[in-house]
Amino acid sequence: MGYFRLIDTRSTLEALDEWIRRRLRMCMLRQWRKPCTRRRNLVALGIPEDWAALISGSRKGYWRLVNTPQVNKALGLKFWRDQGLTSLVERYLALRSAL
Repeated sequence: MGYFRLIDTRSTLEALDEWIRRRLRMCMLRQWRKPCTRRRNLVALGIPEDWAALISGSRKGYWRLVNTPQVNKALGLKFWRDQGLTSLVERYLALRSAL
């Protein structure tokens, strides 16, 4: 990240940051293989039961499911910050302001 603070790449880092979070959401959803596990974990993350049922019973692929509002709300920015994931854009801005 120290190298990239010298150039204007904020939009590229934002796109990469979004892709990384989507990929992590997909990995989490993949770990919850069974529909009942998906429903239980989504409800535990604060999603209403009927929304969780829509996701857990869906036959769509993981990559498509993680872009739904339900999963985005459950595994959003706050969840990943609590898990310790730092944003590339925030780090870029912090290094950029130190110049």
